[in-house]
Amino acid sequence: MIYVIMGVSGCGKTTLGAFLSHKLGWPLHEGDDFHPRENIEKMARGEPLTDQDRLPWLLKLHDVIQSCGSVFNRERSSGGDAIMVCSALRRLYRQVLLFGSEALTYSSDTASLHMCSLPGVWFLFLYGTYDLIHARMVARRGHFMQPGLLRSQFDVLEPPAEEENALLLDIRRSTDDICREIQEHLRQLS
Repeated sequence: MIYVIMGVSGCGKTTLGAFLSHKLGWPLHEGDDFHPRENIEKMARGEPLTDQDRLPWLLKLHDVIQSCGSVFNRERSSGGDAIMVCSALRRLYRQVLLFGSEALTYSSDTASLHMCSLPGVWFLFLYGTYDLIHARMVARRGHFMQPGLLRSQFDVLEPPAEEENALLLDIRRSTDDICREIQEHLRQLS
């Protein structure tokens, strides 16, 4: 099983990822660690990333998902469990995470996009209001992502559809409460 914790910057992805990794004993792959330096510098300057900026990063994360051993040839294998933290704001980004460059073939005609999900990969969508998340971003220290970029993330956000194997999690709840829901979800899948 691979859980991809997704949502806009400041929604609590890294906090939940670390907490869940500790609770489940699964490795955590922090998406920010895979950004090229140019992307981090751009965000630190307050400039939003473009699809061209994100694509090489998303392809690296796709490779990480593949290396976890849980998904090959769109069938569940006996690979390891893992948690990945990645904004995955648009449906296309989530498709690239799952299917790599193959997803780009279908990007121009979303009606023909037959690839929605993979067995064993679930998106955990952390959602909340702009005001709540902006307040969190203003209060945090030491992160390269500037609070002024939050609006651009909300502007491109495409919440996951039902067929994308997604669990929607309201960030007004405590991390403990959200983690309990995820653990219950995991039990139901077993």
